[in-house]
Amino acid sequence: MKFKFLTLIAITILILAACSKTQNGQTSGMDHDQMNMSEEKKEAGLPQSTDTKILTGNTINIVAKEANHQLNNNVNVTAWTFNGSVPGSQIRVKQGEKVKIHLKNELPDPVSIHWHGIPVPNEMDGIPGVTQNAVQPGESFTYEFIASVPGTYMYHTHQDGVNQLDKGLYGSFIVEPKEKSYDKDFTLMLDEWMSNPTEMDSQMSGMDHSNMSGMNHGNSSNNSEQQSESQDGQASMTHDMSMYDIYTINGKSGDSIKPLSVKKGEKVRLRLINIGFLSHNIHLHGHKFKVVAIDGQELNEPQEIQDQLVAIAPGERYDIEFTANNPGKWFLEDHGDMNGTGGMKTVISYEGAKDTADQSNQQETLPVFNFNSYGKNTESKFTLNQKYDVEYTMDLNTAQKDGNTFYTINGKSFPNTDAIQVKKGDKVKVKLVNNSPTGDHPMHLHGHFFQVLSKNGVPVEGSPIMKDTINLKPGDEYVIAFEANTPGNWLFHCHDLHHATAGMVDLVKYEGFKPGFTPDSKAGNKPE
Repeated sequence: MKFKFLTLIAITILILAACSKTQNGQTSGMDHDQMNMSEEKKEAGLPQSTDTKILTGNTINIVAKEANHQLNNNVNVTAWTFNGSVPGSQIRVKQGEKVKIHLKNELPDPVSIHWHGIPVPNEMDGIPGVTQNAVQPGESFTYEFIASVPGTYMYHTHQDGVNQLDKGLYGSFIVEPKEKSYDKDFTLMLDEWMSNPTEMDSQMSGMDHSNMSGMNHGNSSNNSEQQSESQDGQASMTHDMSMYDIYTINGKSGDSIKPLSVKKGEKVRLRLINIGFLSHNIHLHGHKFKVVAIDGQELNEPQEIQDQLVAIAPGERYDIEFTANNPGKWFLEDHGDMNGTGGMKTVISYEGAKDTADQSNQQETLPVFNFNSYGKNTESKFTLNQKYDVEYTMDLNTAQKDGNTFYTINGKSFPNTDAIQVKKGDKVKVKLVNNSPTGDHPMHLHGHFFQVLSKNGVPVEGSPIMKDTINLKPGDEYVIAFEANTPGNWLFHCHDLHHATAGMVDLVKYEGFKPGFTPDSKAGNKPE
């Protein structure tokens, strides 16, 4: 099964956590005997995964269940799925629609669904121990909200996410605008898997897992209980991300990925979603394109660019549009030199086109798209120098203790991190700094969009940038701002879930808010 790096977690007590993964591809120089062994390990009695279906309407049914899933020509895994496919069913609704989504759990472990980037009431956010109890095997839960903001989003489990996302528990969620700017759109979910999870199993053997299960994460409003917990439960084993050697687009790698069929003259939108734990650098061959939306939010007057890499970090979404004016077959591919890079590649195929001479150049160094000065500036809600009600600094760092790795915010690991305390209506400015010596931190804020004001001291000069996830490479500094307009307890965490489960989780807490559920100590809530 798609085991991502199981970081030694014991987020003792309460709430939070989530991070991301990425890239797909066909493995080269791999031991094919091992791969064939994976093929032979199809779990008896399980159905084969199906193609991803599109679900529309006001009432949606989602079933979490196991299936055998073929990643490429050689490797089959036991996946955890929503509705029997990887990715799970795409949910596609119109802006302003009220939706009711029934989740039924047919897996052996508890699950939940988090609506990543979608504005929802706090009780619908899907965080076990924070907004609800995890949905037990054989039980159901109903989520209800209005899809008020158009854009590209996703949904995924938020229960033991570092493991459950690795097994395939995710899908895309598209809120269509009232007026479209495109003729055709494709959704591409980027992920990465391990061809040999037994290597990770051997690393994990002999480790003390006693603190990792059956924990009562309690009530997020009870900060004193959280503070009493020790950091020791959150230690992380150092994870070697190179073990993710199969990079996928929509659950498939290499030749198993379906081409994208277009007609000459069509305006095409590609919705690029990174559900993985690695960043991916996507290159569209043969066409000029515009970056029209980031994290679902449209940009103002984007201009055409060409042969630039679109770097997409875990949890982020980028929408790009191009006019199909260059008939042929053109690659859309990840750039890099990891084992799995070669498998994260598909083809833009014009109807009736013959094979062309387009060549992959996945190891070539190309300029990377930078939103800081892209598009046209216009009036926005926030500026760097205006007055704010709350100002907060997040020093993102790494610590070692007794041979274990912790990820910290302001020197503390969750649940001992200091929450951002706000009142409804507050204007909040946050400075994030990545002081970790290595490793990106894609920080995801639940329940709010934020405006990016500056990067590394340079103000954003182009289109206003509204996001819910911001990626910080080592040494990076971003200043962001948001309005506290949605009461609740909201996670603010790294979407590399290995980092989240090892402590890089914070909370935005509204004054006077009381959760509307009673935490169940027997629910096994694991909000990471």
